[in-house]
Amino acid sequence: MERHRILGDKVHLYRRADGGPWHCYTYLKGQEWRRSTKERSLARAKDVAEDWYFELCAKDRYGELKSGKSFAEAAKTFEKEYEAITQGSRSPKWVRGHKDRIRLHLLPFFKDKLVTEINSGAAQEYRVHRMTAPDRDPEEGDDGEEARPWKPPARNTIHNEIVTLSMVLKTAHRHGWIEQVPNLSDPYRRQSKIEHRPWFTPNEYKSLYEATRRNAANPKKARFKWHAEQLHDFVLFMANTGLRPDEVRQLEFRDVEIVEDEWSGDKILEIEVRGKRGTGYCKSMPGAVRPFERLKSRPRPVGEISEDKEATGAKALPKPTDRLFPNEFKKMFNGLLAENNLKFDRAGKARTAYSLRHSYICFRLLEGADIYQVAKNCRTSVEMIEKHYAAHLKDMIDTSLVNVRRERQKRRDQRPPQIEGSPDL
Repeated sequence: MERHRILGDKVHLYRRADGGPWHCYTYLKGQEWRRSTKERSLARAKDVAEDWYFELCAKDRYGELKSGKSFAEAAKTFEKEYEAITQGSRSPKWVRGHKDRIRLHLLPFFKDKLVTEINSGAAQEYRVHRMTAPDRDPEEGDDGEEARPWKPPARNTIHNEIVTLSMVLKTAHRHGWIEQVPNLSDPYRRQSKIEHRPWFTPNEYKSLYEATRRNAANPKKARFKWHAEQLHDFVLFMANTGLRPDEVRQLEFRDVEIVEDEWSGDKILEIEVRGKRGTGYCKSMPGAVRPFERLKSRPRPVGEISEDKEATGAKALPKPTDRLFPNEFKKMFNGLLAENNLKFDRAGKARTAYSLRHSYICFRLLEGADIYQVAKNCRTSVEMIEKHYAAHLKDMIDTSLVNVRRERQKRRDQRPPQIEGSPDL
C-alpha cells in the first residue's frame, strides 16, 4: 500500500490499489478521521487533504466537530447481534425484514448522521421524508416507460421502519454510544380505529361448508377429487378447532387424540399444537371429530402431493407421523369463495384460511363461552379477543346491565289524596 505524509505527519495519504483514488487520514480530538479525496493525482489529492484537515480544525475550534459512532456502524452491529441472538427463536424471514428496512430506507437517510444526532426530531423528519413524493418526471420511468403513480407507504410500513430504527438505537445505548434512546413515537398519531378481522357469519359459514361438500362430491375435474375431499375436511376442522393455518400445516396424526369430554359426554379432539406460540394444547368442538376420522381413513398418494398435480398412483393410509394436510388448497379455496361471493366481507376485507379461526372465536363468544377459556384454548390473550372480536359482536352487550332505568319520584300533586282523620292531617 503506497503512503505519503503531509503537514508534519498530521495527515497521511494512501491508496489501496495502484492507479486507484487517494484516501486521507488524520487523528483529531481522540478519534480517527478518514475520507476519500476522489483524486488519482497525488498533487491534487494533497490539496484536497490539506483543505479537509484545515476544515476539521476550524470545526474543532468552533465546537462544530462532533465525534462518535455513525448510524451505519450501529446498524451493522445490530444486524450482527440480532441474527446471532434470535437464531432459532425468530424466523429467517423476520430477521431479513429488519435488514431490508435498514438497507432500503433507514441507511440512505441516516447514513451520514451520528447516533448522538438522531433524536425525536430526526425521526419525524424521516416520517415526512417517507410520506413525501420523490422528485421525478411522472411521465417517464427509468427505462423510458410510463412510470407508475407514486403511492405513499402504509402507516404500518412506516411503523415497522421506526421499530427497526428504535432497535438500532437501543443497540447503540447498550454499547454506551448514546446516553438514552430518544422518544420515537408519532406526535400526531390519533388512536387507531379498531376494526374486526374478517370472519364468516353463521349463515356464511353454512354456505361455505355446503359449497365445499358439493365440490367434494362433484369436483370440476375428477382427478382432483382427493384434494376437494381434503379441503372440505380442512374447513370443518379449522372452524371447529380455532387453530392457526401454520399450526394445522405442522399437525401430525400422532398429535391428535379422540377423547370423551367429561363435561358434555361428547367425543372431542385433544390436540397438541406446535406453532407461533410454541407448544400448546387445544380441545376441539365435537364437529371436528368426524372430519378427523375421515382424514385418518382416507388413502393418500405416496410421495410428493401438490395442488396442481393429479392425486393418482400408489395410495396408502396415513401413518402416525404423516401430516393431516400435506398439501395446500389456496387456489381451490379462493375459487370456491369467489364463486359463492364469500371472498370479501362487508368491509371489503379479503377472507383467507385464517378467517376460519376468526369464525371459531366469534362462534364461541356468540354461544356465551368464557372469554378467558376461549383465549386459553386458542393460545392468545383476552386483550386481543376483546379488541378484535368481542368489540363487534352484538351478543356481547348485556342489556340487563345497559338498559337500567332509575325509578323516578312522584310529584306532590300526583300523590294520592290523604284520608280524613289520618295522622298527617
